[in-house]
This record gives sequence, structure tokens and C-alpha cells, in this order.
Amino acid sequence: MDLFNSFSEEHFESNSKENGFTFWFASELMSYLGYNSLKTFNNVINKAIATCTTLQIPIIDNFSQVVNEKNELVDYKLSRFACYLVVMNGDTKKEPVAKAQAYFAALAGAVQNFFEETEKIDRLAIREEIAEREKSLAGTAKNAKVVNYAFFQNAGYRGLYNLNMEKLKAKRNVPADRSLLDFMGKEELAANLFRITQTELKIKNENIVGQNNLEVTAENVGKMVRKSMQEISGIMPENLPIKEDIKQVKKELKQKSKAIKAIDTQKKKKKKKKLK
Repeated sequence: MDLFNSFSEEHFESNSKENGFTFWFASELMSYLGYNSLKTFNNVINKAIATCTTLQIPIIDNFSQVVNEKNELVDYKLSRFACYLVVMNGDTKKEPVAKAQAYFAALAGAVQNFFEETEKIDRLAIREEIAEREKSLAGTAKNAKVVNYAFFQNAGYRGLYNLNMEKLKAKRNVPADRSLLDFMGKEELAANLFRITQTELKIKNENIVGQNNLEVTAENVGKMVRKSMQEISGIMPENLPIKEDIKQVKKELKQKSKAIKAIDTQKKKKKKKKLK
């Protein structure tokens, strides 16, 4: 049977392996999902591992690197939850990936459709990347003589939203002690990631120094991103809908990891009963 473009529940489940825990080889999952390059698929696996790290779920319990005896290539033994994360990080333009996402979303007890399920995974990944880029920007701003980072940060938001952070939080009913980023959707998070990275790049490239100069730079970059969003979608960023708290998303995914793990435990129990 040609494994490419051939994801099905029956085929996936029948090709699981057992060696202390239920697993699937990444190289085989790759073919089920329509990928033909291990290098490209490794990028998907790395995203899945990053998600696992963000959730503070042990990597070694879900992604075990091995040498595949069949082809002698470096491979991974993936737990069912690891397969779920890999599938949800896959290329949705591939028909087998879309089929697999629908299957795993249902398997994970998702009430919403799998498009919403994948957005949650994407939100988590972009939010984590923003956290890293914000640290980098803070370091660059400090070296460029920013004295009050809160004012500098607020300037960037003001440029993008035409509102100060405090007013934007009030408009969206975001608690004062929480980050606005934790309640943004994927597209809005991506816009802020672009704003942050471009602000840092402009500061470095143009050797901008001083509190006032950097505030002006942050606001101007925010305005440029705002203008692009207006031209592309026609929607002002401050009018975008708020999303589920990212903390709740993390909590749900942790619960799903347990629920998905329990599936294999139940399957083993049923198998033992049949053998008796």
C-alpha cells in the first residue's frame, strides 16, 4: 500500500508499536501525513517538542530519539500525545494532515472543530516565541539607554492600537496584572511578534539611542504594522476579538495529554482480557 496521502484511523492504529509504552515511529507518521522529506518533517517535530516543553510535560516520555532498524536513520519513537502535537503542528494544506487533525481533535475530546484546536497550538507557540523576543528587545533597549522600559513598551502598543496599554486592557476587560498577549488570537499575536522583532531590528540597524528616540521608534514601527493590517484585512487591531486565556489553553492541553495517554492504557487492558 502507498503510505503517502493515506492517513486513516485504521491504518494509524494498526501500525502502533509496543516496547514499554505504545509508540509510532516518526518516519512512518511522516509518510502517513504526506511528507516525503525527513528534514522538513523534523521542523514539525521540533515545533511539537517546543509545545511539550512549554506545557512542562516530560520530553523523554513522549519523544524518544532512536536509530530506526529498518533504515538506520535517526528517528523518534512518538507517544500518542506526541503524535497529537506533531499532527496539530502539521501543514494543513496537506489533505492527510487535515484528516489526521480531525481524528486527533475528536480523540482528544475537542468540542470545537479541529481548526480551532490547531489555532490553540499555534497561539501557544507564537506566545512563547514573543516571550523570548521581548526579552531580547528589552536587552537591546537597555543597551540603547532606555531608562523606563514600561514607557518604551507602551509606545509600541500605542502605535499599533492607537491606544495606551491601560486603555486597551480596559476595552478588552483584561486584568491589570495580566499581559494583553495572553488573550490574543493567532493573527494578532503574529502581528505583535512582527512589531517586536522589527522594532529591535530598526534600533540595531540605525543605532538609535535614548529614551525619547526609542519611544518614537517603537511607536512608528507599531503604526506601520497597524497600517499594513488595515490595508490587508480592513480590521483595526483594537477591534479584534479576545481569545481564551492562554493559561486555560495550557491547562486544557495538559488534561488532554493525560486523556490521550489513558487511551493506550485502556487498549492494553482490553487486549489482556481477550487473551485470557
